Amino acid sequence: MRRWNGWGEEHTEMALAADGARFLQGVLGDGQVLPLASLDSVIKQVPPSRLPAHPLTSCDPELRIRHARGQSLPDWLAMRSGQFERFPDAVALPESAEQIRELLAFAKAQDALVIPYGGGTSVAGHINPPESSKPVLTLSLARMNRLLELDTTSHLATFGAGANGPQVESQLRAKGYRLGHFPQSFELATVGGWIASRSSGQQSLGYGRIEQLFAGGLLETFDGTLEIKGFPASAAGPDLRELVLGSEGRFGVLSEVKMRVSREPACERFYAVFLPDWNHALPAVRELVHAKVPLSMLRLSNTAETTTQLKLAGHPGQIAWLERYLRLRGISSDKCMLLLGISAHPKQLRASLSQAKAILKPHGAVWTGTLLGKIWERGRFRFPYLRETLWQAGYLVDTLETVIDWSGVERLLGALEHSLQAGLKDENEPVHVFTHLSHLYGSGSSIYTSYLFRPGADYKTALARWQKLKKAACEAIVREGGSISHHHGVGRDHAPYLAAEKGERGMAVLQTLAQHFDPQGRLNPGALLLDQGQMQ
Repeated sequence: MRRWNGWGEEHTEMALAADGARFLQGVLGDGQVLPLASLDSVIKQVPPSRLPAHPLTSCDPELRIRHARGQSLPDWLAMRSGQFERFPDAVALPESAEQIRELLAFAKAQDALVIPYGGGTSVAGHINPPESSKPVLTLSLARMNRLLELDTTSHLATFGAGANGPQVESQLRAKGYRLGHFPQSFELATVGGWIASRSSGQQSLGYGRIEQLFAGGLLETFDGTLEIKGFPASAAGPDLRELVLGSEGRFGVLSEVKMRVSREPACERFYAVFLPDWNHALPAVRELVHAKVPLSMLRLSNTAETTTQLKLAGHPGQIAWLERYLRLRGISSDKCMLLLGISAHPKQLRASLSQAKAILKPHGAVWTGTLLGKIWERGRFRFPYLRETLWQAGYLVDTLETVIDWSGVERLLGALEHSLQAGLKDENEPVHVFTHLSHLYGSGSSIYTSYLFRPGADYKTALARWQKLKKAACEAIVREGGSISHHHGVGRDHAPYLAAEKGERGMAVLQTLAQHFDPQGRLNPGALLLDQGQMQ
């Protein structure tokens, strides 16, 4: 059973080692545990539905609770405190495109708002019911999860848009194929949600971001179905796929998606490499990317993240041995860990590995083999569960990400970390901040920053602290010329900052598209675009 007030399955946990607990206590102080609301107490708060009965909808209070919030930190605070504020009036689980169209017609007839819902993993406020006098219908695609067609000649797979990561890969694996899209939310997030939020998987260096994998599909709108053809390439005007990618449910609801797939790799390995410090590490990975070494993944942790990861890893004896070995090789306290992935035929794997070693050697790299890579691979989709563990220890954790060209990476990373480290100084409260480069390109890189802090005495204080930190970080990103999101999307949390990137004319284009597809503003209002009354 999935947690009603947090991430993932109820019985899945990620332990916090004693060394990790002592480390957090040292950098943040004693944890502050907040009381939890019970599901029964929240059920009593759910108001009567404002929608009439319909064969395809349910007004069950618990179902409405489970579709009322995503996974942002404010969502967690709302769920944990029991102060949800708003609930959808009904939840629908269609099983076909025809049923989606029927539900859109129902919403229009009832003057209701519609929120498309995939895996509920949003960390930017995509799926929360807005404050409105109109009823809200949340439309979950969870039952539209099958592989509908696999064209083995063209390497194209058609899925229902509600298929989550394991459903996508297990159905493809049975036929010898792979999509290769592995975001940290892989366990729960859906292929339709990936497209709607312009997602990026951990192995995007090899398989590509979602825009490289998305070939076409069907978008259900209030005026009917928009079919987007899945050509390999086309010069026939603007690419209509771009209307869907990153649209966050504002223009329509994806029912089917056609994806570009690959044969399962014959061999896949993940290696851990340590570099002396950030000044050696950054040019090293930049050189790897510019050399176009055939890799499926590069992930570079700065010194603070490397230290934190090793402290939280557990197995103190093995970590102590690793530290001694690295010191003997000239790698000490300023070290940065690089995770490197190769997915290829064994002959190609050996060639890529040899090329990578030749490039990294002049930068002082020390290779430690595949052991740490295997540990990371086994646990990479369990890291979101660490939020639960940290909560129980009395700490809050959140993440944010951006992207910029190489000439701005160091400047933006420094400004972003400083904005968070100094974010609670007026309260004399420490914030522990660390960063990695998670998706690397020839012209630049994404920057993924995590920050931990104490909640304070109550939920009101916790939310105020998050708001202060989030605002400071977003303002730093905009000020330094970064994108407000590389792969989390815009949602409601980032919508106020979108105009800084798109400009006045760009925002006008997006508003015109929303008006064209949804003139009455029923589809996910407030996400992506600031709606009337929200303009700043």
